[in-house]
Amino acid sequence: MTTRPAATAASVAFAAVAVAHLVAQLVAPESSFTDISQWFVMPLLAAALAASAPPPRTRLVGLVLVALGFSWLGDTAPDLFDGDASFLVMVGFFLCAQVVYIVAFVPYRAGSILHRRRWALVIPVVAVAALIVACAPGAGVLLVPVVVYGLLLATMAVLATGVSPVVATGAVLFVVSDALIALGAFTALSVPGFAIMVTYLAAQVLVAVGARAVAEPMLSSPDRAAAS
Repeated sequence: MTTRPAATAASVAFAAVAVAHLVAQLVAPESSFTDISQWFVMPLLAAALAASAPPPRTRLVGLVLVALGFSWLGDTAPDLFDGDASFLVMVGFFLCAQVVYIVAFVPYRAGSILHRRRWALVIPVVAVAALIVACAPGAGVLLVPVVVYGLLLATMAVLATGVSPVVATGAVLFVVSDALIALGAFTALSVPGFAIMVTYLAAQVLVAVGARAVAEPMLSSPDRAAAS
């Protein structure tokens, strides 16, 4: 997604840290390196996107950068808390990220399944409902925030279908990643961190790449070139 040297450097750094983190998830999931390396993946991805689409940026790219910032807080802030508080902090920041993604994707709703293939809405509705039913017995007092987050996540995924196939694929992977987190937290299912992180990282990359691709026509226009 990059041609500028700074963007290329940030992309290479992101790829290196992401791969190192995923390897660590496989061989030493509880290590300090695994935890610390996760702190850097979203800032590096945001840096790659920001460098590849310098100001003036499109509304979509700008909001994706904000969502990546909230995602970074969701990755890091829970380390300051224990138990349920840690989970709530994580959910809170990722809820903010999903709200920002929803705001970013709303202008593209006319091209989404919400308008073009309404029958397909049954897929996210059934998926989220099944996830809530599976997690409800173990969620306890966290059930309400889990339900709210699930509804926002489904809304984000539906709206993403109007942006581009790449962004929509990223949104679906986001749903998968968060579903794995919920199942691991609230059911007896053992979910490896690698599965959560590989889908999460792929989701964020695809959304960022997709947003950059949607912005490409404007970025390559004569007026934009002059502004650069």
